[in-house]
Amino acid sequence: MKITKLFVFCAVLLVGLAAWSQDFPRAEVAGDYSYARFYPVAGGTQSLSLNGGGGALVVNVNHYFGIKMDLQGYGSNNITWTSPAGGIFKAQGNLFTYMFGPQIKFRTPKFQPFVQWLLGAAHSNVYGNLIKACAGSCTTSGSPANNAFAMAMGGGIDIPINKSFQFRPVEIDYLMTRFTNQFNNSSQNNFRYSAGVNFTFGGGSK
Repeated sequence: MKITKLFVFCAVLLVGLAAWSQDFPRAEVAGDYSYARFYPVAGGTQSLSLNGGGGALVVNVNHYFGIKMDLQGYGSNNITWTSPAGGIFKAQGNLFTYMFGPQIKFRTPKFQPFVQWLLGAAHSNVYGNLIKACAGSCTTSGSPANNAFAMAMGGGIDIPINKSFQFRPVEIDYLMTRFTNQFNNSSQNNFRYSAGVNFTFGGGSK
């Protein structure tokens, strides 16, 4: 009798664990507003406050781990550059990022914090526009790179509203870009804040 009860208990436990292990969304699609503080790291330039937005797609492998694609775009903003020769030049610059990588999410009924590490590329016309602005007054060689390596490390939190809809009040990332050009040859250490909504598809809601 004891063996039978133990067998039934183990069977129920295994079934429960199997059901729990499948109780996660197969995919997640997010849309957001995003703010980036972009630091050009060029002598005489000022940092830029960029406003924009984008979205992300996560394909979940299991209850915690997923592969994320993150796409963000930011509108043009003014930048002022003081050249070593003493001239002051103004230009506009934008920023786009395209990144992919792992996301780890902890799923509870009320809060779902997550962390991520994303790698990819960035595109910006800020350095090219500075070259154009100071044409004839700056000593440069070649054209600046508009595309660069990009990396984001950070995380955020989702608040489930129902089975398929979540509110994302905050996502904060360290955003590194590596534009190399006549103005600098170092990495740009930037800040990114995002907020928006997240939709889940397939599986359970936890």
